[in-house]
Amino acid sequence: MSRSGSGRKVVVVPCSGIGKPYGTVSREAAYELCEELRPRTTALVALSRLVMGDAGAGRTVAGHPAIAIDGCKLTCAAKMVRVRGGTVAREVAVLDVYRCHRELKPEGIAELNDAGLALARVIAEEIVPTVDALAPPGGAEPAEGDEPPAGDGPLGGDEEDGDHGR
Repeated sequence: MSRSGSGRKVVVVPCSGIGKPYGTVSREAAYELCEELRPRTTALVALSRLVMGDAGAGRTVAGHPAIAIDGCKLTCAAKMVRVRGGTVAREVAVLDVYRCHRELKPEGIAELNDAGLALARVIAEEIVPTVDALAPPGGAEPAEGDEPPAGDGPLGGDEEDGDHGR
């Protein structure tokens, strides 16, 4: 896929802090951004694929600007994008956004409470201008011969149902 002109995508790599509410908020924000707000100009890549050294995920992050959404100060998503040769165009820390929206305290892990889902929506909406600057919505149609931005499925894996395990 070309880095300029039509077909440009922004890769979104969320935290995989399984068992932690802020990690879940990170993933929900990524789903909201990639599935609802900017599905034509974003591609979701699972952090686990980068950690495991998946070649397709590595090529994807190396070939497109990336947004890392981290659930804690360890910044695993941002670090792994860089380790795999990618450029982090924007880092988002869920905790920093929460500090500005204390009324949206996330609770739950498998399923977030309404406040956690609202925090995820706030994060996704805050990222939209960055996505639009990197991959303008009007130029998102892939050129003929361009490869899809992330592996075989919506997460760059073998998922085909689009549900991403939610």
